[in-house]
Amino acid sequence: MEYTVQKLAKLAGVSARTLRYYDEIGILKPARINSSGYRIYGQKEVNRLQQILFYRELDISLDNIKKILDSPAFDEAAALRDHRKKLLEKRHQIDMLIKNVEKTIAHMEGRIIMSDKEKFQGFKKKMIEENEKKFGKEAREKYGDKAVDKSNEKLMNMTEKEYDELVKLEKEFRETLAEAYKTGEPAGELAQKAADLHRQWLTFYWHQYSKEAHAGLAQMYVDDERFKSYYDAKQPGTAEFLRDAILIYTGIQNR
Repeated sequence: MEYTVQKLAKLAGVSARTLRYYDEIGILKPARINSSGYRIYGQKEVNRLQQILFYRELDISLDNIKKILDSPAFDEAAALRDHRKKLLEKRHQIDMLIKNVEKTIAHMEGRIIMSDKEKFQGFKKKMIEENEKKFGKEAREKYGDKAVDKSNEKLMNMTEKEYDELVKLEKEFRETLAEAYKTGEPAGELAQKAADLHRQWLTFYWHQYSKEAHAGLAQMYVDDERFKSYYDAKQPGTAEFLRDAILIYTGIQNR
């Protein structure tokens, strides 16, 4: 079956403008242009659009999605299995937060007693699971199970005040890094501030901080494609920029 822009947009739940933009950047080209000048999409394009929307749901940038889909090694069936796994993980995280909300409502209505620590259990568990998913395997290989388990335990035992500080710090780090990246100067004041905020953020998780470990983690952000795509999602090149800023901050590059 074939679709015009309007029909495919309605079918997929996206705007016609989005499909035209996807054509412009080359991530989803129509199968052909008919005699009237309309874009026409076939089954191959429908399947590709589905993959694009799956990846977008996982907050992957269009640049990185295009690289993934255009790779000779891309396996559509394997990608769908991976999408299913990630969506199930996302559902589990949402279910956990829903339970936390329900428990909080019961507490407010006087049906149960809920400690302040319990109020943040869902958020902390979500954070730990996300960290394990994104960084767990590499972190355990690099630092050992004991160090990672201690880090997770430290997070779960955080007070409400510490948790609020962590959330605020992470937001400040991301905003500072985004602004620093625009300067193009990893040795600049903003970039070095981002590197210091990153260090402060790490100390909430790490049992013990060291400049060597900090620099090693920064290099991992570049070497591992999963880390790289995470930091490059909104601004391609951010992973390398952060790595360079941290190497300057720790002084490791000068040793």
